[in-house]
Amino acid sequence: MKYGVYYAYWEKEWDTSFEKYIEKAKNLGFDILEIAALGLVSLSDEQLKNLKYLAEKQQISLTAGIGIPKQYDISSPNKETRETGLQFMKGLIDKLEIAGIDRIGGTVYSYWPVDYSQPFDKNVVRQHSIASVIELADYAKEKGVTLLIETLNRFEQFLINDVEEALSFVKEVNRENVQIMLDTFHMNIEEDSIPDAIRKAGKYLGHLHIGEGNRKVPGQGSLNWREIGEALAYIQYDRYVVMEPFVKMGGQVGQDIKVWRDLSNNATEEQLDKEIKESLQFVKSMFG
Repeated sequence: MKYGVYYAYWEKEWDTSFEKYIEKAKNLGFDILEIAALGLVSLSDEQLKNLKYLAEKQQISLTAGIGIPKQYDISSPNKETRETGLQFMKGLIDKLEIAGIDRIGGTVYSYWPVDYSQPFDKNVVRQHSIASVIELADYAKEKGVTLLIETLNRFEQFLINDVEEALSFVKEVNRENVQIMLDTFHMNIEEDSIPDAIRKAGKYLGHLHIGEGNRKVPGQGSLNWREIGEALAYIQYDRYVVMEPFVKMGGQVGQDIKVWRDLSNNATEEQLDKEIKESLQFVKSMFG
């Protein structure tokens, strides 16, 4: 397995400069830096190529995550919105290719964060989503990009909340470059058993996000990481494991993730670095 960290552990805004986090990830012992795909939208080809160069120089793999904005919702009942979203996502996939990023995960099948103020028909939305993901997957295949379908808790999305829904979705899409992405934070809310969910995902699991049920770094909460590691060993998982803790208040990140209290105990950047480095060693010991 390769281990990574999401840049927003240190940040309060999604749109930021990612370059400095490449070297930081390397120095802390990680193999992967995950960045916000929306932050690539405004970058020029030269800036994207430089990001790729810096990552290769540090021997860091870049991955991307996204919650598609509502105006680009590829699952929308509105055809114009879906078409706008598909064009937006295809343009983003082009940028991923230039930056040397071979996978994008998150709400790549709908939009985030969810708006529950309006009614919706889940079955209709699901069919639109599947058709759109098939089109995106075929486009992404030519660019060497994999789409990772993340299960989200009920408070953030309604379309795919657990591994059973993710499996059904991915099997219906039926594309090799469409896989499941599980997240221990969301699984802690929705699944009866996190290890059982991992075992059910099996060969379809393409990416794993990890963090405690309270969004802290692994090892600072109540999740049973040894059992999670045993489930990963059972399915012979050897892909990416990316830490995605959120512990700081403020900014768009804090607002979107709903961090309303400082979970870091007012930690400095140096303290944040120390805690996540220690957490990485802890996770490695649990996952073998």
